[in-house]
Amino acid sequence: MNDKAQAFHDIPDIPGLPLPLSGETRLHVIVGDPIAQAGSPRLFNQAFRRRGANAVLVPLHVTPEHLPQALAALRHFGNLDGIVVTVPHKISVMELIDEVQDSGRRIGAVNAIRRLPDGRLVGDNFDGKGCIRGLAQAGHGVRGKSVLIVGGGGAGRAVAHAMADEGPSRLRLFDIDPQRQAELVASLSRAQPGLAVEAGTADPEGFEVVVNCTPLGMRPSDPYPVDPARLSPSALVVDVILKPVVSPLLEAAAQRGCATQPGIRMLEGQVEAICDFFGVGTPA
Repeated sequence: MNDKAQAFHDIPDIPGLPLPLSGETRLHVIVGDPIAQAGSPRLFNQAFRRRGANAVLVPLHVTPEHLPQALAALRHFGNLDGIVVTVPHKISVMELIDEVQDSGRRIGAVNAIRRLPDGRLVGDNFDGKGCIRGLAQAGHGVRGKSVLIVGGGGAGRAVAHAMADEGPSRLRLFDIDPQRQAELVASLSRAQPGLAVEAGTADPEGFEVVVNCTPLGMRPSDPYPVDPARLSPSALVVDVILKPVVSPLLEAAAQRGCATQPGIRMLEGQVEAICDFFGVGTPA
């Protein structure tokens, strides 16, 4: 660890207040609606410290109707280097930036944007890689297994493509929007022509891996994204929502004996890659 990184490690860990802040601090933001559930500020600020970077990430509550104005304004912040994108902006933001790199273009969604010195915005997607890395770190894999993914929005697209790349035996997709569901099935079939990909219901019976990529579970009044009573006790159940940490679906799945993975693992699995993409410091 270099001296600069050690100096940041020696600063007391004050939750929500990465120090020291100065006129030289490089800014990063996360935009979403809602934003209170975001886990990125804690994880990225910890990563910045590990890298010895004088940088901070803060949350910005941006509604869909104000997203174009917000992105236009952020172009002009000379000390802004990166934008993390969360629900519901991962798809719509693509039309507002200058360049989408390979993974984001293939998936059709962006969850990280790098601001260049001239104000240009370049986006890519790290959600799917983060999910697979989180599973691998817990000793789970999807190769040769049947997989159900519920939700075809930005996170769902990324996770579906990442899991398709891992070689499951079967992949079913469900979304409440039939057109979005059909588009994602077609996209995966083009990317993996030898994979059995289907559009179907959210019934989890018989699936070895079940993934919730919808926001359902963030509010106490939300229904389950899948019927927990239909889960096999041997299934692995994955949720991408961050708040609550243990979603109602994961709690019900655990009660049936299922292995589970919370959404924070997907975020943790991609933080370092996004830091590299933003050009923040160097890994400790």
